[in-house]
Amino acid sequence: MPKALSGLMGMRHIALNVKDVERSKAFYQDILGMEVVWQPDPRNAYLSSGPDNLALHETPDGRAPNAATSTLDHLGFIVSDVDRVQELEAEFRARDVTIIKPFKRHRDGSASFYCADPDGVVIQMLYEPTLSGQKIGPASASSRTP
Repeated sequence: MPKALSGLMGMRHIALNVKDVERSKAFYQDILGMEVVWQPDPRNAYLSSGPDNLALHETPDGRAPNAATSTLDHLGFIVSDVDRVQELEAEFRARDVTIIKPFKRHRDGSASFYCADPDGVVIQMLYEPTLSGQKIGPASASSRTP
């Protein structure tokens, strides 16, 4: 099994091509609770959930992203527990978020549902036993090697 690179803390940054930065920014703020950390111009915005960073880049002429501008299948947000996954699905439905695949428990003990952002980017809301219990942050001094 390959060894993780020193200092690598995981995939915490995703960049999406979107049709309308303002519309997508509102979705990620209002639905997923992310905050804008930087917006250098009207066609680009950077949001954060704390441990994660999301870049939104508006496609030329407001055209919808396509195979030429994006090959992303889906992105995922880790959720603390199974009950919260179910609660989020209900909350999203109440807010008219498109649900792609409803809540499901998986054989590996995980549970998830899939929804879509305003540009149709598929988002998995996922409880995963190993990932959901992790504490994200720098390693403690006692666990570092000199």
